[in-house]
Amino acid sequence: MKPVDCPCGGASPKRRASDKPPRYDDCCARFIEGRAYPSNAMELMCSRYTAYVIGDMPYLCATWAKQTCPLDLDASADADTRWLGLDIKRHTVIDDDREEVEFVARYKVDGHAHRLHEASRFTRDMNRHWIYIDGEIKNK
Repeated sequence: MKPVDCPCGGASPKRRASDKPPRYDDCCARFIEGRAYPSNAMELMCSRYTAYVIGDMPYLCATWAKQTCPLDLDASADADTRWLGLDIKRHTVIDDDREEVEFVARYKVDGHAHRLHEASRFTRDMNRHWIYIDGEIKNK
């Protein structure tokens, strides 16, 4: 079932906690459903987070660089994972083909809260669409 509010919450470095989340159809759905392509790495990051929340494996694989995408990737493997929110700390444009996004994704597994704090690297593929390369985990 499609969510009404977008799971990414409209995350950006400028977002305030009091901001109302955008509707899914107006935010990440257009990317996940193939109606548009993200115009920058931050939009791709948000849509990838949303794909994890809704368990959309094809989108995650399609937006991950082939040379770094795990062969055993399975976002739906743990039904006990509950995603709680995405916070974009930094979006850095390096050049026309490379960008970085630092984020914190919060989630719970079996009632225990966790944070994934990562600085992710993105590049453009041969069709000039943004793809995820890899990330560096920050302060475990």
